[in-house]
Amino acid sequence: MVDMSAARGANRRQRPEPAVYPGAEPYSHDGGPVGVVVSHGFTGSPYSMRPWAEHLAASGYTVRLPRLPGHGTTWQDCNTHTWQEWYATVEAAYEELAGRCEVVFAAGLSMGGTLTTRLAEQVGDRLGGLILVNPSYATVRFDAKFAPLAKYLVKSQKAIGSDIKDPSVTSEGGYGRTPVVAFTELQKLWKRVVPDLPRLTAPVLMFRSVTDHVVEPLSAQLLHAGARNTTVSEVMLPNSYHVATLDHDKQTIFDGSVEFIESTVAGRDSAQALAP
Repeated sequence: MVDMSAARGANRRQRPEPAVYPGAEPYSHDGGPVGVVVSHGFTGSPYSMRPWAEHLAASGYTVRLPRLPGHGTTWQDCNTHTWQEWYATVEAAYEELAGRCEVVFAAGLSMGGTLTTRLAEQVGDRLGGLILVNPSYATVRFDAKFAPLAKYLVKSQKAIGSDIKDPSVTSEGGYGRTPVVAFTELQKLWKRVVPDLPRLTAPVLMFRSVTDHVVEPLSAQLLHAGARNTTVSEVMLPNSYHVATLDHDKQTIFDGSVEFIESTVAGRDSAQALAP
């Protein structure tokens, strides 16, 4: 049997990597002993997460915001990458932070939330906590059912991009088309993450927009139902759409994530001090 993932990887190595557009570059900051790996979402780029990452850096944390393969370039490029490559990028950022920080947290928007959830499932108690903004675990869209077949005929579709309520923000720095082949990779990722939600042990803070035109409430329902071996705190965002990290409620996310990290670290320190 032919390993299609390996074949796709070999094909990529034979052609030059597309240029990364301005603003989509990864972000890195070396700060204190608390690390945070931050992940952007599907068809997005570090652009949508950079203000949050910079706020975390200004709060004294060591921060890594990688660019996922196939993102920040072209939608055609995105179609040539797999969910395993996206996850490996987040995992590598985590491992680098784990090697230099006392405790590491993970934060993600949309598919970035899916990827960081997978990280939390894999590393268990090694992760200090998980911070999610409109995480994606499934969809009820009817046409999504046909994506695994449609990808052979249709390579892209019109996207619901830059779902932002604030009129002063015109773009999230993502693609104007949805790469269909890549979307089927996201579906494969969902199938890995959702059954393993009971493996989550790190505390979870989820920010969720009241109005989200990209991710339906089903995803939050799946998280609450599946993450039964940890705590999931939910904060509703009344004045933002899907890309809430750039929207009216962004400061709620920025300040709330710092409060969550500080209180979680304080709790870990107290527990360690009381341990025999």
